[in-house]
Amino acid sequence: MNVLVIGSGGREHAIVWKVRQSPKLKNLYALPGNPGTAGLAENVSGISIDDHAAIVAFCKSKQIDLVIVGPEAPLASGIVDSLSAEGIRCFGPKQAAAQIEASKVFAKDFMARYKIPTARYATFYQFDEAIRYLQTVDYPIVIKASGLAAGKGVILPETIHEAKSTLKSILVDKAFGDAGDEVIIEERLVGQEVSLMAFTDGTSVLPMLPAQDHKRLLDGDEGPNTGGMGAYAPTPVFTDELLQEAIEKVLQPAIDGLRKERRTFIGVLYAGLMLTNNGIRTLEFNCRFGDPETQVTLPLLETDLLEIAEACVDSRLNEMNIRWKNGAAVCVVLANKGYPEKPEGEKTILFDELPEDMICFHAGTKFDKENIVTSGGRVFGLTACAGDIENAVEKVYANIEKVSFEGMHFRKDIADRALEGA
Repeated sequence: MNVLVIGSGGREHAIVWKVRQSPKLKNLYALPGNPGTAGLAENVSGISIDDHAAIVAFCKSKQIDLVIVGPEAPLASGIVDSLSAEGIRCFGPKQAAAQIEASKVFAKDFMARYKIPTARYATFYQFDEAIRYLQTVDYPIVIKASGLAAGKGVILPETIHEAKSTLKSILVDKAFGDAGDEVIIEERLVGQEVSLMAFTDGTSVLPMLPAQDHKRLLDGDEGPNTGGMGAYAPTPVFTDELLQEAIEKVLQPAIDGLRKERRTFIGVLYAGLMLTNNGIRTLEFNCRFGDPETQVTLPLLETDLLEIAEACVDSRLNEMNIRWKNGAAVCVVLANKGYPEKPEGEKTILFDELPEDMICFHAGTKFDKENIVTSGGRVFGLTACAGDIENAVEKVYANIEKVSFEGMHFRKDIADRALEGA
């Protein structure tokens, strides 16, 4: 098969790395890819991921058999619709189904329609109305920009003053642009958060290993929200009973509801779940692989990813038996100083050889002549695999300085919750 992976981050490097292992693969392309994918695939430069016509033309010229879309933005803009219209097979949802991530307002209303357990919420378009509602709320809240905000549109205000300031920045000052035209004020839930991704062909749902992301910048879950500072899988707190509950009450109703509304969802459905004292609650849905969760789930996947993707596209996922390796994986994100606000400029990266069962997934890197330099906030996801979480944590932190650049920042407590419960 000739395969194209769209995207340039750590998630896409992980997808390319996994697809590269398939015996079904003939040629592999990454558009635009990054220095990490360059050794595994042919990186495609000069075509924007927003240029649907150019991507269609490229797929035709290279006789692409399957396209895997990594990021949410091209899915929300309808890249799968454009490719499908030209007969190009695509692993990812069409625009109407991707709405479940592209609009948090749509997602919350959708959950209400299909009785998918979630937090109390209200939606606002006007600053004054949101402020008036704020005065009536007697529980801790979360404020969310409805549209796509690169993982930064969820704010957890600690005071009423901070909440008002946040609403002003989103609705009045347009801190997130059009993504903040609508705002959700939602009940803040208490409990452990789990990321549950699942493969789906629009009818059947097969979950991946549960993972736990660490969204706050600093140790102890302090500091601003980020796109994710690390992850581990599987998550011990998420028992088989909770997995079954999530399938029956969250994943399957979501897929059935989308199909009922003629928004058939093919690809990866990601449910962000909170384990509360009152049971599972759904925080959000994403329409693609998570980042950095992908960097810990795919290394543990034993089944050929291309076989799974084909089964989803061909509506025969129910025939698949997905196998997972024993053990655990831990990913620590190495970020550029200043992230998430204004990460510092290009820094030269130094590499030493890593041991087996460790992978350095590139996220914010680029080539500068002979060197690889930083080009973004989250620079790498350093992933270690081992027989259990304790050994995976020990391995990743013991080798973390083998990848280094000036101003490198990382959390030192990834997977601590799993170790505390061990």
